[in-house]
Amino acid sequence: MPLHGLRGLPGLALIIVMALALILPGPLRAQESVFIQVESHATLGETERRARAYAQIVNDVNGFRAQTGLYAISLGPYAPEDAQALLRELLSRGLVPRDSFVVSGVPYVSQVFPVGADALAQSAQPLAEESAEAVAEEVVAVIEAEETAEPVVPEETLQQARQSEAQLDRAGRDALQIALQWFGFYNSGIDGAFGPGTRAGMRAWQEARGFEATGVLTSRQRAQLLGEYRTELAALGMETVRDERAGIQIDLPLAMVGFTDYNFPFAQFDAVNDSGVQVLLISQPGDRNTLFGLYEIMQTLEIVPLEGERERRGDRFLLTGQSETLRSHIEARLTGGAVKGFTLVWPPERDAQIARVLPMMQQSFSALPGALDPAAVPEGLGEDVDLVSGLEVRQPERVRSGFFVDAGGSVLTTTEAVAGQCARILINTAYPASVAYRDEALGLAVLRPEQRLAPLAFAEIAREPGRLRSAIAVAGFPFDGALSSASMAFGTLADLQGINGEASMQRLDVGTQPSEAGGPVFDETGTVMGMVLPGIIANRALPDGVTMALRADQMGQALAAAGVRPVLSSRTAAMNRERLARLGADMTVTVSCWN
Repeated sequence: MPLHGLRGLPGLALIIVMALALILPGPLRAQESVFIQVESHATLGETERRARAYAQIVNDVNGFRAQTGLYAISLGPYAPEDAQALLRELLSRGLVPRDSFVVSGVPYVSQVFPVGADALAQSAQPLAEESAEAVAEEVVAVIEAEETAEPVVPEETLQQARQSEAQLDRAGRDALQIALQWFGFYNSGIDGAFGPGTRAGMRAWQEARGFEATGVLTSRQRAQLLGEYRTELAALGMETVRDERAGIQIDLPLAMVGFTDYNFPFAQFDAVNDSGVQVLLISQPGDRNTLFGLYEIMQTLEIVPLEGERERRGDRFLLTGQSETLRSHIEARLTGGAVKGFTLVWPPERDAQIARVLPMMQQSFSALPGALDPAAVPEGLGEDVDLVSGLEVRQPERVRSGFFVDAGGSVLTTTEAVAGQCARILINTAYPASVAYRDEALGLAVLRPEQRLAPLAFAEIAREPGRLRSAIAVAGFPFDGALSSASMAFGTLADLQGINGEASMQRLDVGTQPSEAGGPVFDETGTVMGMVLPGIIANRALPDGVTMALRADQMGQALAAAGVRPVLSSRTAAMNRERLARLGADMTVTVSCWN
């Protein structure tokens, strides 16, 4: 419901409201008390200032904090039937804006003016015998006697409305479409052309406001519509912010957020007025690798719930998240040698307002020259992007390794990586995936990404078991994936069976970390001859320098069951260690389980 600001009241209507309030009485029963809301503000300070101005002239002035997070100035309490009658009379005479309304105390949380008062618990009594109509007529007579009184503009006929509408310029016509769109009455483009869509929107707005639905707004109706729009913008505090340091210009809801600090790569705007809203302007020098690195990092933050859209393409990305307690929207793009974008975070109760704020932020976003300096890190903080930004990092339940087994991005990993109830499984902390196949006996799982990937390399599987004492290499992510790329460890093939004689395993003379389980085992040609298994066998940890691996000849049936057609290797030429390490890095990924 649109809210009305005092500054927008016509002088005549303001005097009438105040004069009426002077004669409005005191108590009846609390449950029958209502209020006439005359004004709304985004800040407590402005509310108190305006309420004090009212109180110099009238009695029964109240300031409330509303459930929406805004603040309301209301007159009352009154008996419901009298408040409604009074409001109808004033509306019929055009003495108050049509967005004035009677409200019970339910939307109000607490009283903020006068200090210590509690009008929500106060009773009301009916108006005196003098009717609302008589009161209105008396006030009008007094005002009309004043030489400075502003005349009431008569309403236009349909023909007059068409004529006045024809005088509008393109900006004026656009403004009406924008306002109709804001309130949900129009959903087409802003083109200044009043076609069937715009006319339907005008009729819908007229019906909602109690006017005759002609589809043509009169001069007074156009003024009211634009006034309602400006009032709502004021409540959100939408203002253009031009940040030369970050190189960004954007419209922000400054009634909800306020600038806090620069913490590379963010300019932070934190919540004000208990809004629960946060904005981060993203600005850092870099290239496509920087952009994609930020894409992966942002997904680990607590402000980005696991459920939501994930899209990375070309020189831009989009991340959205939603949960029962949080919403977030992140978009960034590469422009002029820098990564620029923004993050918007809000609680679910702000959904309706953010549905209006977000498009305005998107449409107004502009990248200016310059970017935040990477050296601008607060003293005492590390270089990690999440820490310097003061943002809490969400940690996965576990991280293991895996490797691509086809051109579409299917990944082979250990069942340990996806054990339990993973709310979300991510490949390289960026790409959601599901378990396409699992074999607990062999200890392997096949993951299928939700979007088709294009890996730089994928496994070519050995046709036969390897040779004893031959050189091998293991690719994986030690230290729970802290390194940005897979590392390579070199050793030898010690045995073609497990410690207890398992034919599906092979023993390697090489040391590995727990998070390297699921990584590929290569021979000298780059052929994949196995997959690293967890370092626990029958509840016993393996000795240092010993690693068990699943044999490649055991993988084929499992891959086929998952719908993957493995490529059998025909490699014969040995690779040097540098080429082998590059192949392992291109093929190997992290697999993370998130709850």
